[in-house]
Amino acid sequence: MTHGPGEVVVTGVGLALPGVGTPEALLRRTACPVTGPAPEPFDTGARIGRRGHRYKDRATRLALCAALEALRNADLIPSDGEEVTVPGDTVGVVASSNLGNLDTACLTAAAIAERSALDLSPMSLPNASSNVIASWVAIRHGLRGPSLMLCNGATSGLDAVHWGAALVAAGRVRRAVVIGVETHNAVVEDLLGRSAGELLDGAAAVVVEGARWAGARGARAVAVLGPYERRAGLGGCVEALLPDGAAPGVWFTPERYAEGLAGAVPVPGAVPRYDVTRAVGRASGALGVLQCAAAVGWLARAGTGAGTGPGAGTGSAAFEAAGPGAAPGPAPASRQALITSGDDTADAVAGLLLRPAPDRCAPHPARAALISMECSR
Repeated sequence: MTHGPGEVVVTGVGLALPGVGTPEALLRRTACPVTGPAPEPFDTGARIGRRGHRYKDRATRLALCAALEALRNADLIPSDGEEVTVPGDTVGVVASSNLGNLDTACLTAAAIAERSALDLSPMSLPNASSNVIASWVAIRHGLRGPSLMLCNGATSGLDAVHWGAALVAAGRVRRAVVIGVETHNAVVEDLLGRSAGELLDGAAAVVVEGARWAGARGARAVAVLGPYERRAGLGGCVEALLPDGAAPGVWFTPERYAEGLAGAVPVPGAVPRYDVTRAVGRASGALGVLQCAAAVGWLARAGTGAGTGPGAGTGSAAFEAAGPGAAPGPAPASRQALITSGDDTADAVAGLLLRPAPDRCAPHPARAALISMECSR
């Protein structure tokens, strides 16, 4: 019997957001939204170079920027390169965007309807594909594992994190880069009836990896993925994640969640709340990945004792108590970040717990024979 990947951990985070460079900065901006002039749009050329711009739409360029930073942050790509230092077939891609290439698709359809398909540029047409964002990330970095694109409404970002972890847990890959991205343009603004200033123009990415594989290459985990739930309502989702009324250390709420307007509030009032969309704009399919990035910032702050409220200063104490080489026990609820996307007005609600990571991944037994579905490298 083969030994599985162990827990699924987060080993890298990348952001491509105006005025926000780290998970800690995203958390601070969320807690205290900046007033005054909006920051300049994120300069994708500064990170991926002008060559990375050719024939790609804005959403794809933002996703490439976030993915590159996350892969470098996870020590999977050197600071001076773009190719991963592990076999490409051990890395998958899961991207989430509800509106990312909507402008390309709509303008392409309009051009065909008004003139003909002969007027379309063969270089821009691939951008109309629903999987273009995930595909370009995979092509750019030589990632040959499964490549998935999710367009799943309010829960899409958290769903993407879940499916990235599912690929790892199933042995299809050892690690996956999960990206959430949205941008604003005239087509998106018209569809949503909102101005550009209200909408996200940015991306976030996390690398999820089996703890076994992270430990084998000496990577440091910044968080551990806890359970994921998808339910019809917010209350039922929270109850499934935190039974018996346990209070999390922090709650990353659904987009523009209005407490008291959609039934009973499922989380005690003393628990700190963060709505990342008040800092970066309405995030649609990118929300869940942005929330995970901000939660990593909260866990880091709590781990250094700089946090406030429940869970401050606890860090990885739950893991240290287990002793060297022991499997860590589940972290108490007060040391976990609760993330929810979608509320009772949406078709569904997704929830995820993010837990503090140990200082280092525990050693694993010697590897046994491979199962047929497990990634072989």
